[in-house]
Amino acid sequence: MAAGVLLIASFVLDCVDGQIARYSLQYSTLGAWLDATFDRAKEYAYYAGLALGAARGGDDVWALALGAMVLQTCRHVVDFSFNEANHDATANTSPTAALSGKLDSVGWTVWVRRMIVLPIGERWAMIAVLTAATTPRITFYALLIGCAFAATYTTAGRVLRSLTRKARRTDRAAGALADLADSGPLAQGFAEALKKPARGLPGFTAPVVALLGGLAVVLTSALTGFGAPWVIVAAVAYVLTSGLAVARPLKGALDWLVPPFLRAAEYGTVLVLAARADVNGALPAAFGLVAAVAYHHYDTVYRIRGNAGAPPAWLVRSIEGHEGRTLLVTVLAALLTASQFTVALTALAVAVALVVLVESIRFWVSAGAPAVHDEGEPA
Repeated sequence: MAAGVLLIASFVLDCVDGQIARYSLQYSTLGAWLDATFDRAKEYAYYAGLALGAARGGDDVWALALGAMVLQTCRHVVDFSFNEANHDATANTSPTAALSGKLDSVGWTVWVRRMIVLPIGERWAMIAVLTAATTPRITFYALLIGCAFAATYTTAGRVLRSLTRKARRTDRAAGALADLADSGPLAQGFAEALKKPARGLPGFTAPVVALLGGLAVVLTSALTGFGAPWVIVAAVAYVLTSGLAVARPLKGALDWLVPPFLRAAEYGTVLVLAARADVNGALPAAFGLVAAVAYHHYDTVYRIRGNAGAPPAWLVRSIEGHEGRTLLVTVLAALLTASQFTVALTALAVAVALVVLVESIRFWVSAGAPAVHDEGEPA
């Protein structure tokens, strides 16, 4: 009950301090970064706290905690990618958008549609009440079901808008989507090699190959035994499809789906392999790794929002990009025992966290950092 009260109190104080900063004109670049970053950090730390508390009571829910973080992070990537893809699109109209505008004229539908997508306020209220009244397992089940429905609802609407609108996307939008893709040296190398053949492919190729490559590596990880070499084969195929997905500018109607598909593939592979390891500590280590990588991806988003560009190329190369990390994790799973795999995941999580945090802090305290305020989750 105390945890639930503290969670709601933290949300109220988060809203209040932002309003005070704006009214008193005392906001700063550092404050904006902390505001945006800590919303994510608080929620995912709460998931970890629930999992730790449940483990002390004899119930292992680390897989559910990691699944909730993966789902929520992928939801945010959908939000960010769609908004960036249409940030400066021309002829930005569609029958779906017109219907949404008509619904907005009916007052009660506005609030219902805002609430059913479980934005941060409603989501934290639900988590707080369930934490006090039920168990961590029930809390995670409700969170996964609610967020899955919300993700389906919002993504379906955006797909319909994208398919029915006549919009031309700019080079800036394509560049932002490429940065959100977080491609490392392997995918970029294949993309460069496939650039000419990719010109003749249909416009829907990028999201389709990103989805198929991601499904291949996640399903292979789930359906084969831990340590099976087939997982490496699937990961190599994923590297190839990832390169093909970004081989040409992401200006297609549904190309904004490429970054979320890549995030789901990387995070999902780590989750499944850790669950298949079936040893104590594998899932908490995987939670730490996904949290570190997700921080890097959120940091990329806030830099793009502030027109500061993506993180430096050396950072992306040093942490190998999404495809390099996915391939590395599958190789570790194939070559190491379950206990050794857990140690390797932990070491990788620490290494990634140190690199991205040091670079992120260096950037956001610098004079050139943009003042980007996170006004809540994108609609």
